[in-house]
Amino acid sequence: MQLLGKEVSEKIKHQLSVKVQTLKNKKYRSPHLSAILIGNNGASETYVASKIKNCEEIGIKSSLIRYDNNVSENELLSKIEELNKDETVDGILVQLPLPKHISEQKVIEAIHPLKDVDGFHPENIGKLTQGNPTFISATPYGIILLLEHYKIDIKGKHVVVIGRSNIVGRPISILLSSNATYGNATVTLCHSQTKNLKEICLQADILVAAIGIPGFIKANMVKDGAVIIDVGITRVEDASAKSGFRLKGDVDFDDVSPKASYITPVPGGVGLMTIAALLTNTMKAYLLRNNLTEDIFAE
Repeated sequence: MQLLGKEVSEKIKHQLSVKVQTLKNKKYRSPHLSAILIGNNGASETYVASKIKNCEEIGIKSSLIRYDNNVSENELLSKIEELNKDETVDGILVQLPLPKHISEQKVIEAIHPLKDVDGFHPENIGKLTQGNPTFISATPYGIILLLEHYKIDIKGKHVVVIGRSNIVGRPISILLSSNATYGNATVTLCHSQTKNLKEICLQADILVAAIGIPGFIKANMVKDGAVIIDVGITRVEDASAKSGFRLKGDVDFDDVSPKASYITPVPGGVGLMTIAALLTNTMKAYLLRNNLTEDIFAE
């Protein structure tokens, strides 16, 4: 069975659109997400355009600030500080990757933790590690929302995560092993230096692939009935496609899907959930910054 991110994300977006309309009916302003895009990276352009489009669809205000690749680090940090002080901005995201002359860490740390809807700030990562309420990185959060929707049992299961990035691998390993409704799993975190990777993957009840290598996971690495979460999304050249490329995940879908009990497609899986989680975080930031609770949406 496919875990359809499109279906779940549309449900979440509908719920958020109702909340935004309620805020407007009660004479509150709409939540506001401000995005910064540097350069002309094709994938980044696509991601940001999708985020802006989804904001518009549900009534969240969005603003896009663009710079070319030679923008200075100081200018970028100055703009982030300006957005931090802007009381009408609830969430700030800076699209990664950044040009080599700009410190990704400095940029992440410059965003105020209460406006860090990407969940990358060290303060939010620290709270996540301690099991405290915080902004969760959008992709791991989206995965949790997807598992929750399909009522995938996680408790006591063996989860294998391939990839240790601060954006996906590390945070999802923390979430799935935490003492929470969609946690309490035993998690093995694998990476480029892991030995006997195939043997470890074959032990997984749930396999999360987040390594950025198209088609890396094959059927001979997956046990029968496993749940497969494919986080990878890579542009692969395809002359037969109108765009000249197609999107491919880290999992060889056609090879693996017959063995899996559940599997996420690419596209149409985790990527859409990432945006749904980002929008959810933006609403959360709005409520926190305005000292409001979910009670505001009660009739």
